Amino acid sequence: MHPAPLLLQADAMPTGAGVPFWLVLALPLAGCLLNAAIAFTRPQTKALVSVIGPGVVLGAFAVAVACFLRLQAPGAPEALDLGLWRWIEAGDLKIDIAFRLDHLSAIMVLVVTGVGGLIHLFSIGYMKSDDGYARYFAYLNLFIVFMLVLVLGRSMPVMFIGWEGVGLCSYLLIGFWYGVQANADAGKKAFIMNRIGDFGFLIAMFLTWHALGTLDFAEIAARTPELAANGALVTAIALFIALGCAGKSAQIPLYTWLPDAMAGPTPVSALIHAATMVTAGVYLVVRTNGIFSHAPAASLVVAAIGAATALFAGTIALRQNDIKKVLAFSTVSQLGLMFLAVGSGAYVAGIFHLVTHAFFKAVLFLGAGSVIHAMHHAYHATHRDADPQDMRNMGGLRKWMPWTSTLMWIATLAIAGIPVFSGFFSKDEILASVFGRGAGQGVFYFFWLLASLASLLTATYMGRLMATTFQGTNRTGIAEQARLHEAPWIMTAPLVALGLLSLVGGAINLPHFAGGNAWLEHWLEPVLAPSHGVVPLVMPEGATEAALIGFAVLIGIVGLVVGVKGVLRGAVATPAEAVPETGFRRVLSAQYFVDAIYDRFIVRPVQWFAQTVLWKTIDQWLVDGVAVMGSAHLLQGIGWLGSRFQTGQLGLYLLLFVAGAVWVLGVVLQ
Repeated sequence: MHPAPLLLQADAMPTGAGVPFWLVLALPLAGCLLNAAIAFTRPQTKALVSVIGPGVVLGAFAVAVACFLRLQAPGAPEALDLGLWRWIEAGDLKIDIAFRLDHLSAIMVLVVTGVGGLIHLFSIGYMKSDDGYARYFAYLNLFIVFMLVLVLGRSMPVMFIGWEGVGLCSYLLIGFWYGVQANADAGKKAFIMNRIGDFGFLIAMFLTWHALGTLDFAEIAARTPELAANGALVTAIALFIALGCAGKSAQIPLYTWLPDAMAGPTPVSALIHAATMVTAGVYLVVRTNGIFSHAPAASLVVAAIGAATALFAGTIALRQNDIKKVLAFSTVSQLGLMFLAVGSGAYVAGIFHLVTHAFFKAVLFLGAGSVIHAMHHAYHATHRDADPQDMRNMGGLRKWMPWTSTLMWIATLAIAGIPVFSGFFSKDEILASVFGRGAGQGVFYFFWLLASLASLLTATYMGRLMATTFQGTNRTGIAEQARLHEAPWIMTAPLVALGLLSLVGGAINLPHFAGGNAWLEHWLEPVLAPSHGVVPLVMPEGATEAALIGFAVLIGIVGLVVGVKGVLRGAVATPAEAVPETGFRRVLSAQYFVDAIYDRFIVRPVQWFAQTVLWKTIDQWLVDGVAVMGSAHLLQGIGWLGSRFQTGQLGLYLLLFVAGAVWVLGVVLQ
């Protein structure tokens, strides 16, 4: 065998950037290994871990900025390539461990390392008293590594390494406090449900190789026009990709793992929901936009699932009392809007909302972490056994946590789509794009209506969350009020940075009506160019555009007012005072009983089949009983029968010998 060739290319070390591209991956990987070594050898060490953990991610962000500037420089290449070695070679199939930083992956890398780095800083304060501090940062660094592999992978198989890696890290981090059974179960649930989606991604890879003879993303984009538009093969590829994306990005029917992911530490929730894993599905659809543009039927399915998920999850969020559960279903809903956008062919709008959502959702989760941190310490100090995550135990916290309250209100206005916050521009572009698609396919007008209702619900449940948590009278307890305080600056400073991004982040793609030049749209043109002209998208203009903007702003304002007023107009009952909910409110609180339905019609039948058929019938009775023990008993019986002839009497042996000899002579002489 010949050694695999080293494929390191010149563009991997751009001289203009001053730093090598491979450091984007190498720094977080080194941090993971160092923290893992500390976790095994000196688990109580925290000062060094506090430097290594966030430092390597922020260093990777600096490298990413340098590479981004390299791509922007005059005469810059379209992409920076890093080829390492030949991984698989079987006939015509040749796969390299290779990475590419192009205009799309550059945006994702900046989000992953930038927002991820701030979440790492927040974790220093949030996790400082945890015994698994070094192990936590090792996992967190590894999460960043695999997410970077996912977005930088030059081919489907290399992306799949990162795809599976973030699934592994989600299992490790969601079940980080594995001593509690519910936490361990939540980690397993996330891991198993994602395997369903991963099956779709694998089938899509096999079909892509069969159809195009390549798994390299650039070659896929170049060869996709060879396939018959809306043909069975390209549609099947797109649908299986969509299945993989639905699992990773928590879309109907594979969304139930994401709310349970709240079992992990709150910074983990922020990392998963804001910057990394759940955005992978949206990224993959955009990365394979040529395939989806040639499969309008599959794109329609993606858009329909996105619209349904956005509205469905939004209704559930209305009646959740756990502050993290509200934000979890909010993420599912917002991902639905992104899927609606990419399913409508508005790939730039989907990425735009992905970026702005990373900003304001990170603020909301980290802000919730600050609240939980304060509540937990207050209850711990007074030895009171109450849920620090239940919003009904909060109220009026703006008095003790003004920074957190202000920054979370900025993020709330952004997610509600209020001008001039970042979410207004990205969500407005999605709604306008879907409405524009309706001119060619009338069903998209219906999707626009569903998305508008989802946006109304978003503003409503966020208004309810903020009013229940920070406004009105405090319900924490008299003794606990003296213990409430703002989070330390190592936790608040990342919130400030993300809050500013939530305020001004929309500037990356300001539309013409706001005096912008749609920078992100032009930036992504090289990646999306192969699909242009296949699925034309005409954006509304003039009076129609103004009406759509006005309507989007109106529903945001109305939703916030309804959410806040609904809380402040009456006293909020604490969990001890609350009466059981009935009717449709109970249905929403129980999340439409989807988990119970899955348990009744999927989990239990599978368990019955595994236990009764596979274990008791096939394994115990057929294999152990009939095959193994049966053959043993058979041989034992044969042995017993043979032993009957072993009497030890010489006369009997002589008699049998003579009888045998006579029988043989009789056979021979016939």
